[in-house]
Amino acid sequence: MAGKTKGLLPGLTGGIIGAVLTATIAFPILLDQEQKVADTPLSNGMPKQVSTTSNDPVTNAVATAQKSVVTVTNYQTGNSMSQKEAAAGSGSGVIYKKENGKAYIITNHHVVDGASKLDVTLNNGKTLNAKLLGSDETYDLAVLEVDANDVPGVITLGKSADLKAGQTVLAIGNPLGEFQNSVTRGIVSSKDRTVPVDTNNDGQDDFNTTVIQTDAAINPGNSGGALINEQGQLVGINSMKIAESGVEGVGFSIPIDDALPILKQLETNGKVEHPTLGVSLQDVSAFPAGYLKDQVNLPDSQKTGVVVMSVEPNSPAAAAKLKTGDVITKINDSEIKGFVDIKTALIKSDGPLSLTIIRDGKTMTVETKTTTTDQL
Repeated sequence: MAGKTKGLLPGLTGGIIGAVLTATIAFPILLDQEQKVADTPLSNGMPKQVSTTSNDPVTNAVATAQKSVVTVTNYQTGNSMSQKEAAAGSGSGVIYKKENGKAYIITNHHVVDGASKLDVTLNNGKTLNAKLLGSDETYDLAVLEVDANDVPGVITLGKSADLKAGQTVLAIGNPLGEFQNSVTRGIVSSKDRTVPVDTNNDGQDDFNTTVIQTDAAINPGNSGGALINEQGQLVGINSMKIAESGVEGVGFSIPIDDALPILKQLETNGKVEHPTLGVSLQDVSAFPAGYLKDQVNLPDSQKTGVVVMSVEPNSPAAAAKLKTGDVITKINDSEIKGFVDIKTALIKSDGPLSLTIIRDGKTMTVETKTTTTDQL
């Protein structure tokens, strides 16, 4: 063992000597390199800057799309003492079409709601008067028209149906009304999230809307702005976010696939036709159990549905012979758990309707069809 130990020492010693020699030889070279860097001529007394120009396709896509994103300012008339118009708020919009000397801008209904005058500020800073062609609170969409002479560009439309969870998206808009054409980046959390909304601000959810959920920052003022993919194509209209304490990164955009047929109606007719049954309804869950048992004769096992409170004359509900106290539990293949499901089911329906109801404790089916109205 001792002999073997002695045999290792020369090699170890040689290794140490070699390492020392290597370090000794390399050290002057390092010093020389540092000296050369220190001797590099300065520009205006400061170190030279290196260009950070990027050819990243995403930045190019954003630069192109930004030209089509605008700021929408909502002016409203003051109180009876002063009739002067003043800015009541602002949001964003997207130029999606140019035709016959006019440019068309998509934005949210809640951005233009109540306006006596609307202005659009382009990406280049020029402000134009805008005409409201139509607006719909159910879908939270509106279409504005401006003169196309100064409009710098039209955004390219993508397909929201092609989005995938985890895909990168970017939101462009006017957050807080002062940071025009801000860009935030995130991913698609879901391309078809269902969210209940109160479309007429009466405190009751009345519509299940389908939205793109993203964690890209969407703040007040971003409403109506563009959600684009990495190719710069418009895939959604930024609409809302969950603004509760402790909630982060939950924003929603209206899919462009859903928006296009609505835009067509707003352009052409200035309104959207909504299917209606012609009934007044209330959720089963809103009634005491005793009332449902004594007045409606609803089985104890039935915990969901909507109760018919009244029927309009000459309406689809009247044609189906619906009565006060009937409980609607299904429309075609769509289960009706509450009032919020009614409008969604009617919008999805195409043609005759089959309503499953409970009347006097018995389940039955009635047939009818809807009429349309521009009212909610």
